[in-house]
Amino acid sequence: MSIQDAAGIAQIGLVGLGRMGGAMRGRLESRGIDVVGFDANPELTEVESLAGLVGALSAPRLIWVMVPAGEITRSVVSELVSLMDAGDLLIDGGNSRYTEDAVHAELAAEKGIGYLDAGVSGGIWGRDNGYGLMVGGSQEDVARAMPAFDALRPEGPREEGFVHVGPVGAGHYAKMVHNGIEYALMQAYAEGYELLEKRDDLITDLTGTFKAWQRGTVVRSWLLELLVRALDQDPEFEEIVGYVEDSGEGRWTIEEAIENAVPVPAISASIFARFVSRQEESPAMKAVAALRHQFGGHAVKKAD
Repeated sequence: MSIQDAAGIAQIGLVGLGRMGGAMRGRLESRGIDVVGFDANPELTEVESLAGLVGALSAPRLIWVMVPAGEITRSVVSELVSLMDAGDLLIDGGNSRYTEDAVHAELAAEKGIGYLDAGVSGGIWGRDNGYGLMVGGSQEDVARAMPAFDALRPEGPREEGFVHVGPVGAGHYAKMVHNGIEYALMQAYAEGYELLEKRDDLITDLTGTFKAWQRGTVVRSWLLELLVRALDQDPEFEEIVGYVEDSGEGRWTIEEAIENAVPVPAISASIFARFVSRQEESPAMKAVAALRHQFGGHAVKKAD
């Protein structure tokens, strides 16, 4: 049995062992869950193919997919569904657009396979700190996967690190909005950094200023802690270029806002600021790039 009750033995197939998937594997295994992993990188994988992964798992299977959104996810989900059996359960934990979930759930349902979408937040720090989980799907399927969710979420009350948001698609929708908010928060910190950095005649301890904000102030947060960490490592951000990618969720959030007539000026501005970063050097964009590298291990462009 792949997933039993919360006290039972659990076995999971995990597709994608990169920054997030690899760290998730470590957290699951540290909590007594047997993980069979597949990755396109032969140095990371345990099995040679998705078919090998399915064959290595006891039925009914639970397989969690952590690969890049878009065509790669669609391809992996399609192949897995063709290989899995009725009674198995498939989870897409990547940053897929929520509209993809209905298609994947219908494909799975045709074979009697359960389907959940899980928004996962926590970046490269999740292995030690736990992951915030936002899940969409049926109550029955969520209950089946709960031992895995409990292993991955932070310690403490379940409701502070896990939520069954609603039906299929709800998990990825919540994660999309989460990431839109994340964009705006990072942009606010970055703009504050640039303003402080400009007044070096007045602000003689820029890093210390951000450090002092970590306790007691209304702007304290984990992102602020990561900004301080980045400043400690490279106080002038001399080692990186102020070029910032966007991975899709921010754009999707704005599209949803337009569709539903919801004003999101802060999130919108943060997206357009990232486009500015691709045209000229910006101290604020260096701060955003440094933050993305800190929490998610996202690649940064190194300065020459």
